[in-house]
Amino acid sequence: MIDSRQAALILDNLAAAVLWFNVNLKLRTLNPAAEALLEISAKQACGMRAEQLFPHTGSCHEALSRALDNRYCVTERGLRLHLFSARIITVDCTITPVVQEHRLRGILVELTQIDQHLRVTREENLLLQQQAARSVIRGLAHEIKNPLGGLRGAAQLLERELPDPSLREYTDIIIGEADRLQNLLNRMLLPQGTSHKKRANIHQIIVRVSQIISSEPEFGVNIEYDFDPSIPELWLDPDQIIQALLNIMRNAAQALNGLGKIQLCTRIQRHMTLGGRHHRLLVRIDVRDNGPGVPAHLIDQIFYPLVTSRAEGTGLGLSIAQSLVNQHGGLIECSSQPGDTVFTIWLPMELERA
Repeated sequence: MIDSRQAALILDNLAAAVLWFNVNLKLRTLNPAAEALLEISAKQACGMRAEQLFPHTGSCHEALSRALDNRYCVTERGLRLHLFSARIITVDCTITPVVQEHRLRGILVELTQIDQHLRVTREENLLLQQQAARSVIRGLAHEIKNPLGGLRGAAQLLERELPDPSLREYTDIIIGEADRLQNLLNRMLLPQGTSHKKRANIHQIIVRVSQIISSEPEFGVNIEYDFDPSIPELWLDPDQIIQALLNIMRNAAQALNGLGKIQLCTRIQRHMTLGGRHHRLLVRIDVRDNGPGVPAHLIDQIFYPLVTSRAEGTGLGLSIAQSLVNQHGGLIECSSQPGDTVFTIWLPMELERA
């Protein structure tokens, strides 16, 4: 026989999220895995009724009542749970009535988060895309370097022959832009992980990119901020993150065509796995726009190079952004529907210098 202390120890060490409700559907206890999944402490949750713990989730309440009334096990697949924290998760749910001596004692609820499995699969696909994209981009960078050098050399020769010194302003622009592109190409061709990292304020970087976008007259969109002031400085390459954010925000601004808004939100995410590596703390940056959205047939391909829905687009911006974020151990994801497109940048908050 297992005593109550041993039962509690087993429950606490289960990887599955387990909750115990009494016959009135009030929560009596839950294990640490359930606390982590539902983002609520046992002290806060115990005593809550099911409809408080899972608001706006009628299908869950019906399943609990059905198991309670009929005293049989109920399994719900792909159940979308609205949490007390206002987040939505997708789970497989098994509800088991516990009967002792012909008397119903309560119900046991087991939750397995399946959107986490879906996320891992999607993440693996994104990383595979990035490996293919990096090979293509490196090939393109090699091909672009030679004509770029010729363009710069021609501008220098032209500058010497110009009779009017005031015209050198234009050759200076050509030479300056050629140098900037040359530098970007050189950095794209560096081995993975090679960058110039330092401590930097992510919010200052976001605001700077926003100022660049706002200064470009063809855009003219409204930009809103929702920052978490508790985020510390991050160990990153500011130029690379600026370029990644710039590519994403330009895409959003072009999709809006001057009519709409971009919302920039930062938050801290705890305990998350990216690319098979667990991170205790990450920064989440959401770039949200209310444009027409990404076409459904492109949503799984947008991080491939040369994939674009715009006739005048190159299809390189998002692929380059993904590559730059990957060099920080991070990842970019996208979810989209008409009127609500979100590009999410995940950046690990490494406390030690890599």
